Amino acid sequence: MAKDYYKTLGIEKSATAEDVKNAFRRLAMEHHPDKGGNPEKFKEANEAYQVLSDEQKRSQYDRYGAVPEGGQGFPGGAGGFSGFNGQGVNINMDDLGDIFGGFGDLFGGGQARAQNRAGRDIQIDARIDFHDAVFGTEFATEIMKPIKCPHCVGTGGEPGSKKVTCSTCKGNGQVAQTRNTMFGVFQTMGTCPTCHGRGEKFDKACTVCHGSGVTRDKQKIKVRIPAGIDDGNTIRVTGEGEAGERGASAGDLYVRVRVNRDPAFKRSGDDILSAATIGMIAAALGTVIPVKTVDGEVELKIPSGTQPGTVIKLKSKGVPHLRSEGRGDHLVTIEVEIPKKLSKKQKKLLEDLRDGE
Repeated sequence: MAKDYYKTLGIEKSATAEDVKNAFRRLAMEHHPDKGGNPEKFKEANEAYQVLSDEQKRSQYDRYGAVPEGGQGFPGGAGGFSGFNGQGVNINMDDLGDIFGGFGDLFGGGQARAQNRAGRDIQIDARIDFHDAVFGTEFATEIMKPIKCPHCVGTGGEPGSKKVTCSTCKGNGQVAQTRNTMFGVFQTMGTCPTCHGRGEKFDKACTVCHGSGVTRDKQKIKVRIPAGIDDGNTIRVTGEGEAGERGASAGDLYVRVRVNRDPAFKRSGDDILSAATIGMIAAALGTVIPVKTVDGEVELKIPSGTQPGTVIKLKSKGVPHLRSEGRGDHLVTIEVEIPKKLSKKQKKLLEDLRDGE
């Protein structure tokens, strides 16, 4: 049965070359198998496009009508039409490369040269004490990672060597490749394996990194931990990740801060929390007690009549604000201790106090 290629693409016979391309692009995106589409409809759309996008083939098709199954029906044969019978697919890769864009890896139509691979990011943990988180510190460690080759300084070429045009791709950065797919045999353009898409290479590769520009080694890292950092916060150090290939940019280092617990203090935002215990007489009459803070010991005034659970604020004795001036507060919760045993004299005094209420 004859095929109506215009109907397949959903266009009129008066459609321009751009209309043909746009129609095929829409159907290809819809039916491409890699996107979960229908392989048969993709193949039909491709077959129609190969005919209608070629001026000579389209002229013959318009003159002699729809092509019967198997590609027969043109005087002297259908020429480039053979191959739509399931044995293979003839594709204009230049057109497809322009049409597909995002499918460039499959069809290889893109002509842009490959870029050297940038270095990957690294994440490490930095465990610090509570006081170091409050006031800041310097964290030092040593990590094994890819670094810029010290012999060739990351270029990939042996010192003294010179750049020459790649003999494999003749400076284009790409070479033709043949791929077998479910639709037949495709000829694509891929990155040159010799020069990695650059179009040129050193006449002698670095004897240490063998042309990659990268080696592995231990490297000492020092990271400034700012005052006010909290547990779980992450610091980004630009360019301290893995080195990139042949001079490409390095990745970043991400330092996740883990803060050790302190037996005397807890943190709530930028406030520091602690507790102080006093006797019930001191709570009733008031007193002054020493209290530990991150700045050292201070005197805390307990007013008379203080109730259990009362919170007294030590202003600006907390954690420095990470991104602004000033500090949080130190909040002291007062715990009142009730004696479990009383002497006769103490008991009598309390009874008199009760009776006088």
